[in-house]
Amino acid sequence: MFTKVTKENFEAEVLKADQPVLVDFWATWCGYCTMLTPELEAVAAERPDLKICKLNTDEETEIAIRYSVMSLPTLILFKNGEVATTAIGYRKKDELLELLK
Repeated sequence: MFTKVTKENFEAEVLKADQPVLVDFWATWCGYCTMLTPELEAVAAERPDLKICKLNTDEETEIAIRYSVMSLPTLILFKNGEVATTAIGYRKKDELLELLK
């Protein structure tokens, strides 16, 4: 359901995407990151126009540093290859949908 992004495919999957892309910066040890996944699945079901990607910050520290990710989970919405909005911390589905407006 979610696209895993790495340094090898970040540009193609996120920066050059022809639709808005929400990137979930997460880590396996992050409890709130685990709690966020079902909320993102619910968002994906309601927003087929939105691409959702997951980036493991432990594996892809270079990208996390580039976008100043200091806390997890961090969600960054990209539009036309540019950062449109950033949200830090756990959010419920309704809060995520509001953020994406």
